[in-house]
Amino acid sequence: MFQMDAAKVTELKHFIDQCKANPSIIHTPSLAFFKTYLQSLGARFPPETKSGAHMQEKGDIDMADSGEYSDSKRPIEDDDEIVESDIDLDNTDVVEPDNHPPQKMGDPAVEVTEEKRDAAQTEKSKAMDAISEGKLEEAIDHLTEAITLNPTSAILYATRGSVFVKLKKPLAAIRDADAALAINPNSAKGYKTRGMARAILGQWEHAATDLHEASKLDHDDEIGLVLEKVEPNAHKIEEHRRKYERLRKERELKKAELERKQQAEAQEKEALSALKEGQVIGIHSAKELDPKLNAASKTSRLAILYFTASWCGPCRMIAPIFTSLAAKYLKVVFLKVDIDEARDVAARWNISSVPTFYFIKNGKEIDKVVGADKNELERKVKQHSG
Repeated sequence: MFQMDAAKVTELKHFIDQCKANPSIIHTPSLAFFKTYLQSLGARFPPETKSGAHMQEKGDIDMADSGEYSDSKRPIEDDDEIVESDIDLDNTDVVEPDNHPPQKMGDPAVEVTEEKRDAAQTEKSKAMDAISEGKLEEAIDHLTEAITLNPTSAILYATRGSVFVKLKKPLAAIRDADAALAINPNSAKGYKTRGMARAILGQWEHAATDLHEASKLDHDDEIGLVLEKVEPNAHKIEEHRRKYERLRKERELKKAELERKQQAEAQEKEALSALKEGQVIGIHSAKELDPKLNAASKTSRLAILYFTASWCGPCRMIAPIFTSLAAKYLKVVFLKVDIDEARDVAARWNISSVPTFYFIKNGKEIDKVVGADKNELERKVKQHSG
C-alpha cells in the first residue's frame, strides 16, 4: 500500500488550505498539470481572474494587480447558467411508464345498432362484477369487447382506463381517457382517470389540472383524496419554477445592464480618443466638427468653438490665450475654426465677426464671447467647466 511521507502530507494539507482560501491559485501556470488532473475527475473551477491568472512562480499572489474587479470590467460569462436544486417531492407510489403495446381501441366508423348497445352494456356489467371480485384483467377483456361493440361510448373508455389505473398501467389509462374526452369533452370520469394516471407517473401539475376539472364536473371523495397528495407536489413544482424564472430574469437583466455599461464605456473611450486633452483641435469642415461635438456630449464635456481668421489682428492676439487655456482646462474641448477655410461651419453658425467663442454643452449653445476679451473668455471657461 502506498504511503506518503508525513512532511509531504503536511505540505499538501497546507496547499489545500491555500486553495480553499483563494481558489484562483489553481490557475497558476505551474499547476496546469494538477488542474488538468482535477478536470479529468469532473472538478469545476471559479472563473480565472486577472489577479489569479498572473501568479508569481514562487506561489505568492502578485498583489499589484489585485484591485477591485468592477462589474463593468467583468467579462460576460455565456455559460454562467443557473443550476437548479432538486425538489423535495413525495414520489411514493410513482411507477415507471408501462411500455406495453397499445390496447385495442374501437372503430369509430362502425355502425352501432341497438343490439350492439345492449350487448356492450352486458359486457360492461360483467366487467363491473369482475372488478368487484378483484379480477381486473378479466374486467379489461369485457370492457374491450364492450368498446368494440360500441366505440362511441365515452364512459366505456373512461371505465376501462380506470381499471388500467388499478393495474398500474398509466399510459394505457391515459390513452383511454383521451379517447373518452375526444368523444365527450365534459367527461368527468375521463378527466378523473387521466388525472389519476398522471399522478401515478409523477406528472403532478398535469394531474392537478385534470383532477380539478373532474371535480368541477362531478366531485367525489376519491378525487379529493388523490388531490391531497397531488396538490402539495404541484405547488412545490410551481414555486420552484417561479423562483428560477425570477432568478433567470434577474440574471438576464443584470447581463443586459452589464452589456449596457460596457457599451457606454466603450463609446466613451472611443469618444475620448477623438479628443486631444490639453490641445486645440483644428476644424476644417462640418464633417470634422460634428464628431468632435458628439464626442464632447458623450463624455459630458464643455466644448468651446473658436472662430478666427488669418487676417484678424485681435484673433492673433487672443490665439495664445486660447492655447494656454486648453493646457490648463484638460476636461474642456477647445476647437478652432478658420472661417475662410471652413466656410460651411461659419455659415451654419452665422458668424458675422471674429473672434467669436461659442460655449457648447450636450450639443446646445449655453454662452458666447464676441471679441478678444481674454479676461471675459477665461471667466466663462472657468464658469462653465465646473
